[in-house]
Amino acid sequence: MWTTLTKRVSSKNFNLSSHLPRFSLPIPISHDILITPFHSQSRTLPPFLASIQNAIFTSFNQLGRSNFMFSQYPFHFSPFCFNNVMISCRGYASVAEAIESEEDYSSSSSDSVDEIHKLLEEEIVKEEKVNHDHNHNHNVQNNSYKYKVLRRRQIKMETEAWEEAAREYQEMLDDMREHKLAPNLPYVKSLFLGWFEPFRDAIAAEQELCKEPKYRLSHAPYFNELPPDMMAVITMHKLMGLLMTNSNGVGSARVIQVASQIGEAIEHEARIHRFMESTKKTKEKRSTTINPDGESDLEPKERDKLTEQKEKVANDQKRLRKKVASLIKKQKKQQAMGIVRGLDDRKPWGQEGQVKVGSRLVQLLIETAYIQPPANQSADSPPDIHPAFKHSLKNISSDSQKGSRRYGVIECDPLVLKGIEKTAKHMVIPYMPMLVPPVNWTGYDKGAYLFLPSFVMRIHGARQQREAVKRASKNQLNPVFEALDTLGNTKWRVNKKVLSVIDQIWANGGRLADLVDRRDVAIPVEPNTEDESEIRKWKWKVKAAKKENSERHSQRCDIELKLAVARKLKNEEGFYYPHNLDFRGRAYPMHPYLNHLGSDLCRGILEFAEGRALGKTGLHWLKIHLANLYAGGVDKLSYEGRIAFTENHVDDIFDSADKPLEGKRWWLQAEDPFQCLAACINLSEALRSPTPENTISYMPVHQDGSCNGLQHYAALGRDKLGAAAVNLVGGDQPADVYSGIAARVLEIMKRDADKDPKTNPNVLHARRLISQVDRKLVKQTVMTSVYGVTYIGARDQILKRLKERCAIEDDLELFAASCYAAKTTLVALEEMFEAARSIMGWLGDCAKVIASTNQAVRWITPLGLPVVQPYRQIGRHLVKTSLQILTLQRETDKVMVKRQRTAFPPNFVHSLDGSHMMMTAVACKNAGLNFAGVHDSYWTHACDVDDMNKILREKFVELYEAPILENLLDSFEKTFPTLKFPPLPERGDFDLQEVLESPYFFN
Repeated sequence: MWTTLTKRVSSKNFNLSSHLPRFSLPIPISHDILITPFHSQSRTLPPFLASIQNAIFTSFNQLGRSNFMFSQYPFHFSPFCFNNVMISCRGYASVAEAIESEEDYSSSSSDSVDEIHKLLEEEIVKEEKVNHDHNHNHNVQNNSYKYKVLRRRQIKMETEAWEEAAREYQEMLDDMREHKLAPNLPYVKSLFLGWFEPFRDAIAAEQELCKEPKYRLSHAPYFNELPPDMMAVITMHKLMGLLMTNSNGVGSARVIQVASQIGEAIEHEARIHRFMESTKKTKEKRSTTINPDGESDLEPKERDKLTEQKEKVANDQKRLRKKVASLIKKQKKQQAMGIVRGLDDRKPWGQEGQVKVGSRLVQLLIETAYIQPPANQSADSPPDIHPAFKHSLKNISSDSQKGSRRYGVIECDPLVLKGIEKTAKHMVIPYMPMLVPPVNWTGYDKGAYLFLPSFVMRIHGARQQREAVKRASKNQLNPVFEALDTLGNTKWRVNKKVLSVIDQIWANGGRLADLVDRRDVAIPVEPNTEDESEIRKWKWKVKAAKKENSERHSQRCDIELKLAVARKLKNEEGFYYPHNLDFRGRAYPMHPYLNHLGSDLCRGILEFAEGRALGKTGLHWLKIHLANLYAGGVDKLSYEGRIAFTENHVDDIFDSADKPLEGKRWWLQAEDPFQCLAACINLSEALRSPTPENTISYMPVHQDGSCNGLQHYAALGRDKLGAAAVNLVGGDQPADVYSGIAARVLEIMKRDADKDPKTNPNVLHARRLISQVDRKLVKQTVMTSVYGVTYIGARDQILKRLKERCAIEDDLELFAASCYAAKTTLVALEEMFEAARSIMGWLGDCAKVIASTNQAVRWITPLGLPVVQPYRQIGRHLVKTSLQILTLQRETDKVMVKRQRTAFPPNFVHSLDGSHMMMTAVACKNAGLNFAGVHDSYWTHACDVDDMNKILREKFVELYEAPILENLLDSFEKTFPTLKFPPLPERGDFDLQEVLESPYFFN
C-alpha cells in the first residue's frame, strides 16, 4: 500500500487536492499558506514516508502555499497543521478567541468578523514567532500531535466544564425516569441531582419574566445570557465551594461573597457560551449559503441583487482587513482589537450587575432546594422536608476590626454539612493546572490560560495599580513576563506512590503525618448540677469542642479539595502551573489548591515530570535534602553532618520506602513527613542500584534562604554583623539567626533574674521564662521582624508559643510574661540588626512623607515592575438586590497614611526577594535547568543543585551591586519633586563578593 501511494504521490499526474481528504487533514487548505518541511530532531521518517513528504512539499510549494509544518507523527497522518500559537480571549480580543478546530480554518466566509479574525491570527502568529523564539516548548507546540490532543482537552476543560456537568445531571434524570429507580449516587451528588431540576426550571421561569419589560427586574439585562441548566450547575457548585472553604466557619458564607462570585462566574461563562454559539451559527451559515449552481434557478433581478450583496460584503471585508492590517503594522494592536470588540456591543456587567444576578440565583436555590432526613419517622406522619439553605443576618467578628459587624449569610442545613467534606470530588474546579504550557504573558490580561480570565497581577480592585501595569510598556515588563513564563513552563506530575500512602491514611481516618482526624470530638454532656461555676465550665468546654470541630471540618474540606485535584491529575503525563504576581512582584501559581506553595501534603504529592540521572553530586544532595526534610535540628548541621545522619538511617529509609505504613514508620517522625517519604523512596531506589549515579530522580531538591528578609536588609545596608548572622558570609556550618537571637534573649533574662524583685517587676517574669527560651519561642518574631512586626504582634506570637507549652497556668501571669519576652526579643533584634532597623526606619519615613500629601507610595522593582501601594480608605456603595441590600466596597481617593508607612518596608523587601527569585528562574532556564520557586526557596533536580547554587548567588550579587536605595530615592524625588525626603542611612563595608563563596547562604 505504502509503495503504491509513494509512486502515486511522486508521479507528475498526481492531483494533490483530490487526494488530500484521504490523509485526514485537520484543516482545509488556504491559498495564502506556505508549506515547509518539518525536520524532526528525534525521529527519522521511513523512506516511503519521507518520499511522500517530499512529494507533498514539492506539490504544495509549486502551488505557492505557505506556513504549514509536517507532523512528527506520520502514522496519524495529519501532515499539516497551523503553527499552534495559542490565541486567548484575553490575549488579543474578546471575540478573537481562535479555537483550533476544522471550522476555524475553513474556506472564506461572507462574515466580515471571521475575516478580521483570520487576519489577526495571521499577524499574531508572525509576531508570536518573532517574540517567543526563546520558548523551549516552541517545537513541541508547533509539531506535536500529542500537544494538539492535550490542547483540545485543555480548551474543553476551560470552556465546557459547566456544560458537561449540566449534561451529566440531565442524563441521570433521564435515566431515573426511564428505569423508574434512583441511581446509586454518593450522598452529595444525590443532593445536587435532587436540586437540579426544580432549580433549573425556576431559572427558566425567571428568564421568561426577564423578557417582559413590565416587570422591570434589576437583574433582567444580564439574566438571559446563559441556558438555565448551566446557571443552575454553576450556582450549586460555587455555593458549595464557598461553604466548604469559608474562613468564618464551614457551612456558612457571606451573601456578598456568594453573590459576587456566582455572578462573576455566570458572566464569564456567558462570554464563552456566546462565543461558542457564534462559531456554531457561522458554521451553519456557511453550510446554508447558496452555492453557485443554485444561483441559476433564480430570476435575473434576484441574481443581480444577490451579486450586489456579495460585492458589498466583499468590499466591507476588504476595507476592514486593510484597516486592521494597517493598525497592526503600526504596532497599534489595541486599536485593531477595538474594531473587533466593537462588533459586540455587550458591556461588562460590573460588580453591581454580578451581585444582582448572583443574589437572585441564590434566592431561587433557597426557594427550590430541599432536604429530607433519613426515613426513621412513622408512615402516618408527614415527611420532614425542609430547606437545604437559609438566608439570615449574623454578627461576624473580624481579625482586622474591633468588635463585630452584622452581615447577611447563607447557611446550609446540618444534613448538608455532614456530606460537605466529600463534595470536593464532585466539584467543578475551573482553574485546574494546565495540560499544555501556559500562554506566554504579553500584557496585563494577555497570557496564562487559553480562555479563563487571566491577569498578570492580583490587584484586588486597586485601580491605580492596574493602570500602572497597563501603562508600562511591553519592553519594560518583558523580564517579568519571561520569568513568569519560565515558572509556568515547569512540568509537574503526581507522585503516585506517595498519593497511595496518603489515600490509605485518609481512608483509615487520618490522624497521621499531620493529617487532621476525620472524626469530630465529642460534645461534653451537660452536668446534672445547679452549680453556676460548673455550668460555666461546661459551656466553655462546649464552645471549645464546637470550635475544634469547626476547625477540623475546615481542614478536612481543604484536604479533600487537594486530594480531588491530585486524583484527577494522577494519570496525566504532566501538567503546568500558570503563574502571576501579587502587587509587590512575588510570583504565585494561579491554581489555588494543589500547588508547590502549599503544605507538606501538596509538596509530597508533586514531583517534576522530567527525570534526570542523579550523578555523583545528585546523590550527595538527595541525602542532604532528606536530612533537611527530617529537620528537628538535623537541618542546622553542616552538610557533612546531614549526610552522616542520612547514612546512619539507611535501614530506616529502606523500611520507610518498602513498608511506609506496615513497618517502623520512621518517616512519620520528620517535620515534613510526606516529602520525607518521597525522598526515602527515591534514595532507597538509588542506594539499591548497582550504579546509584544513574538512578533517575524526579524529586525537586530545595535550597532555602536563611531568614531571607534579613539577608536582603544585610545586603542593602552592607552590614557585616547582620551578614554573618544570616549566612551571607561563609562558615564551617550554618549560622542560625534564631538560635543567635534566643541566646541573646536568654543572656538578657539571666541578667534581669539576678536583680531585686522589689525594685524590678521583670525579675519574676525572667525567672519563670529562663527555662522556656529557645529558638522556637523567638522564631516567628524574628521572621516577621522584617515585615514590620509590632510589639503587640510579637507579644501575641510569644504568648501563643507559651500557651502551647502550658508553661504558665494563670492567664494574667502568662500575659505579663509574654509582654516582657516580646520587649526583650525586640531589644535583641535591634542589637544584632542595627543596620536593618536603620533602613527600615528610613523607608518608613519616606513613605510617611509621601502619604502625608494623600499620595500612595509607588516604586519600580529592579525587573521593571511598577508597584503602587493599595492602602486607601474604603467607601461604600449600596446595591438593592432581590435577596437583600448589599454594601459594595469602593476604593476612595483618600490614602491610609499609617498603613502606607508601616507596610512600605516589608513590601519593598518583598519586591526585592521576588526580583531575585525571577532573575534566578530565567538564568536557570537559560542554563538548561528545571526550576521552581517558593519566594525564598528555590527548587531543581538533585543533579543540578550545584549549578543552581552558583546562579542564585551570582544573581543576588548582581541585584545588590546596583545602587538600589539611591535609585529609590532618585525615583521618589522625580515622582514627588515638591517633597523633602530624609537622607539615606549610613551603610557598612560588607563585601558582597563574599556571598559567592558562602556555602550556607541558601542551603
